[in-house]
Amino acid sequence: MKQSKLFGKTRKEVSKDEKSINAELLTKAGYIEKHMAGVYNYLPLGLRVFRKVENVIREEMDAIDGQEMLMTALQPKELWQKTGRWDEMADIMYQFKDGHGSEVGLATTHEEVVTEIARQQINSYKDLPMFVYQIQDKFRNEKRAKSGLLRGREFSMKDLYSFHTNQEDLDKFYMVCHDAYLKIYKRLGLEAFSVEASGGSMSKEFSHEFMVITEAGEDITILCKKCAWAQNKEIAQVKNGEKCPKCGEKVIEEKTVEAGNIFRLGTKYSSALGLQYTDKEGKKNDVLMGSYGIGLGRVMGTVVEASHDKDGIVWTAATSPYHIHLLNLAKTDKTSKRADEIYQKLTDLGWDVLYDERDISFGKKFKDADLLGICWQLIVSDKNEDLELVARADHKKEMASLDNVDKKLKEFYK
Repeated sequence: MKQSKLFGKTRKEVSKDEKSINAELLTKAGYIEKHMAGVYNYLPLGLRVFRKVENVIREEMDAIDGQEMLMTALQPKELWQKTGRWDEMADIMYQFKDGHGSEVGLATTHEEVVTEIARQQINSYKDLPMFVYQIQDKFRNEKRAKSGLLRGREFSMKDLYSFHTNQEDLDKFYMVCHDAYLKIYKRLGLEAFSVEASGGSMSKEFSHEFMVITEAGEDITILCKKCAWAQNKEIAQVKNGEKCPKCGEKVIEEKTVEAGNIFRLGTKYSSALGLQYTDKEGKKNDVLMGSYGIGLGRVMGTVVEASHDKDGIVWTAATSPYHIHLLNLAKTDKTSKRADEIYQKLTDLGWDVLYDERDISFGKKFKDADLLGICWQLIVSDKNEDLELVARADHKKEMASLDNVDKKLKEFYK
C-alpha cells in the first residue's frame, strides 16, 4: 500500500474529550475515528489490526472445537422476559418499539438467543457436549464511555457458549477455554493472567477475568507475582502487602484492564427457556452451560495501552497492520526508483508493506512512522547502498541487504 493513497491521515491533535491513551494514539495515527461517545469507526489501518486480532481468536476457538455461527442483534422483548433480564438490563440495553409496535432491543449479550437456538438443536445426551461461538457487534448504553476502545456503546465481541450434560464436563471445558484464552493473549503479545472474580449477574459461581497490568485499567487486582495467584479486589481474601493464601509471599495491588472473561452459567438460562436433554435412562434434564467472551476492540485498545512510548504506538508482531514500513528518503530520481523496486520486491516475497513515497519532509515521515507503530521501518536513502532497518520497539538500527531484511522478517514473524 502506497501511503499517499491511504484512507486515514495522521493528525497532530485530537478532541480533548478523548481521555485515554488508546483513543488518542489510534485517532492521531488514523486507525479509528470517533463517531460519537463510545462509538468508533475503524479506518483501513484500524481494520487491518482488528482482523489480525479476529483471526487469532478464531483460530484458537476452532482449535477447541468451537463452531462459528452468527446471531441477530435485534431481539424480541418476549425472549428476554423469560429470563427476567428485559427489566434487569433496562439501564444498559437499547430498548424501543419497532414500526409494527413490537418492543425490541439490541443485544447486549446473547445467552437468551443461543439458548433458544440450542433448544431446537439439542434433544439427547448424544448431542452433547456442543460448543458454538460468534464474532458480532454488541450494544450497551454505557454511561462511562470515556476509555476509547476499552469501554464502548457499540463494540465487537467473540462470545462462545458451551452445552453439557453434567458439571464435571462443564468444568473440564471451562479450563480448556481458560487455557485457550491465555494462548490467545500470548500470541497477541499481551502479558495477561487470569483472576478469580465474582460471577456477578451471570453466575452464582466465581468466574475468571483475564487481566493486563496498565495504568489505564479500571480494575484493581490483588496479585502474587511468585505463584501467579490473583483475585479481583472486590472479592479478594487478602489486602495489599499481606501474605498470599497460596504460597505465603506478599501480594501487591495493580491497576489492570480486563481483556476477557469466562463464566459457568449452570442451568440459569436452560431452565428459564426450557433447554433440556434426554439422558440414557430416558429422563429429561436441564442442559448446563458456559459463556466465554473477548472484546476485539478492547483487546486492540489494551495492546496500545500496554505497548506504546512517547512517539506513538508500538504494535506487537501479531497485531502490526503491515509487516514493514518502507520509507523513501531519496533525493535523486535514481534512488527513488530503487525504493520503488524494493517495494515491489518485498511485496513479491509475500510481505505486507506500507510504502511512504509521499512528497513531504523526511522529519514528517519519521514522525508518522513512529506514530503508526509498525514493527519494522526500512529506510532507503542516497547515503547507503545497503538499507537501514529500524526496530520500532527500541529504535535499534542496522544496515542490511534486501536478503537479510527478508530473513529478519521471517524470523520475527514466524
